[in-house]
Amino acid sequence: MYQVNPRVFAADHSFNAVTRQLDSIAALGVNVLWFMPVYEIGVEKSVNSPYCIKDYLSLNPEFGTVKEFDTMVREAHKRGMSVILDWVANHTSWDSVWMEEHPEWFTRDSRGNIIHPAGTGWEDVADLDYGNREMRNAMIDAMKYWVEEHGVDGFRCDAADYVPFDFWQQAVRALREIPDRKLLLLAEGQRKDHFDAGFDMNYAWGYLAALRQVYHKGAPVTELIKADSLEYAGLQPGKVKLRFTTNHDEAVHAPAVVEFDGERGAIAAFVAATYLHGGMLIYDSQEVAFPERIDFFRYVPVDWSSNPGYREEYKYLVDFYNSHPAIRKGDLTAYPDNDVLMFSRRYGSDCVFVAVNMRNKAVSVDSPAGKLHFGPYEYILRNITE
Repeated sequence: MYQVNPRVFAADHSFNAVTRQLDSIAALGVNVLWFMPVYEIGVEKSVNSPYCIKDYLSLNPEFGTVKEFDTMVREAHKRGMSVILDWVANHTSWDSVWMEEHPEWFTRDSRGNIIHPAGTGWEDVADLDYGNREMRNAMIDAMKYWVEEHGVDGFRCDAADYVPFDFWQQAVRALREIPDRKLLLLAEGQRKDHFDAGFDMNYAWGYLAALRQVYHKGAPVTELIKADSLEYAGLQPGKVKLRFTTNHDEAVHAPAVVEFDGERGAIAAFVAATYLHGGMLIYDSQEVAFPERIDFFRYVPVDWSSNPGYREEYKYLVDFYNSHPAIRKGDLTAYPDNDVLMFSRRYGSDCVFVAVNMRNKAVSVDSPAGKLHFGPYEYILRNITE
């Protein structure tokens, strides 16, 4: 999965700019594009966040026209990539269409004032009241609109932990009933009941926290195995935790190459995150080792031609991941070590051994593959097909 922040592609008409990059993105081996919110955003109390939705049925003119959006989706499909949209179900802008037409759809305090989502500090948005059945139905209709009228292939549901479980059950059921469409539904959150509601994937925040402990606190690498086991404990077969080293929420503070100790450290973290277990996410600009923080509230230009060797390494890692079903869904055997993450995964006759030095120093370890010697942040991928 490749996360698209339209504001790193162009200052305006971003849809056209993304379309021009589709060949390059597809060449990475990507099969799903997740677009951050593309809808019209509000002005009242705004900080220019794309998550401040004014109208769920209109596009942000900053990004382009309906025709340009439809062309982009169609061209992505031609290249074998699905398109999922970020869906912001928890709140709208203060000057949203719904606020104007249906103020009764919003949460109020004891004095009758509409409020922002409690406990969040998101003062640029107004909290929706999920006790209102009419609002729920309108939300589901809006989601169905983008599938039925514009051909999108699913949704990444923002702040899913804040939205009631029974709404997600209702929404997922309605979306699954759309004829002749197999949708991908990703919940931004880590509650296991997302899967009971029918989501395909949710976030591996716990694994990211463990990865940071290894890099920043010198925690033993065995903590990654523990975090993985906790996240997958009791999960239904076929359900997936989305693993990543960065995304828009993380890159606003620091890019992966800063967070994880340079280009080599960031690559090692990426292999450790995505090969051990789970889905793979790349945030746009990650593949060229963009060295600056990305504030997704504004345009941040990225030179897509920079660092071609680093991009080729990401392409190799994605290709290897795609080529081996063992990595994506094989049985896992871990070999505990405090410095090197080592494991094998087997699916039928496909067996892969992976070892990643998680330290910025040379190390040697004994492994099922024999004595291994690593440079700083070096990794080994070995196909053992039987």
